[in-house]
Amino acid sequence: MTERTIRLLPPPDPDPVKPKYAPPAGACDGHCHIFGPAARFPYAPTRTYEPPDAPKEKLAALHRHLGLARAILVQASCHGTDNAATLDAIARSNGKARGVAVVDPAISEAELAALHQGGMRGIRFNFLKRLVDDAPKDKFLEVARRLPRGWHVVIYFEADILDELRPFIDAIPFARRLIAAAPDRVLWGTDFSHPNVKWMPNDGELVDLFAKTCDDDNLRRRILVDNPERLYWS
Repeated sequence: MTERTIRLLPPPDPDPVKPKYAPPAGACDGHCHIFGPAARFPYAPTRTYEPPDAPKEKLAALHRHLGLARAILVQASCHGTDNAATLDAIARSNGKARGVAVVDPAISEAELAALHQGGMRGIRFNFLKRLVDDAPKDKFLEVARRLPRGWHVVIYFEADILDELRPFIDAIPFARRLIAAAPDRVLWGTDFSHPNVKWMPNDGELVDLFAKTCDDDNLRRRILVDNPERLYWS
């Protein structure tokens, strides 16, 4: 049997700058993660990477620094299908967080209902071979048909030629075109604490980068406040 290699990840930037851009009241980080603490919420034995603990308190402190009031907590593969850490953070958020779960396709209706009651509003299908051993598309489709009303599916994958195209992509004009094409269907998130990056970003600079991609205050509000409100809280 081949021994599983677990990558140890670096911590996020410990000194995020204060963004020059001040997000509007009620702004939402549309994609971020809770990791551990491992002593209370152990990482899955099937994990391929192990992050430093990034508990709800650390994320909350970052969001206060960045001026973000709400969050969408996405279950990360290192916790497998045990959503306890994410559910705990949602429960203690005073209604300011919602979640995206990772589930076993054989999950029961009662278990899905319990996740909904706990603040989950979607599930994530992971197709990254370096993170999961198997991605059973047929079983994913079956569980997707049984989701509670109003839930959505997050599909996580990488384009095989992304690295080849990266030198030719100018990120800000590309993001502007996405916003122009579907302003009512765009979310923004930090991806804290950045489990799959080669170079650790500064979260404050990410907020300012968002402001550069969208210089219309009405559009900024739609992306940071109105769109997540409609998808996760309505």
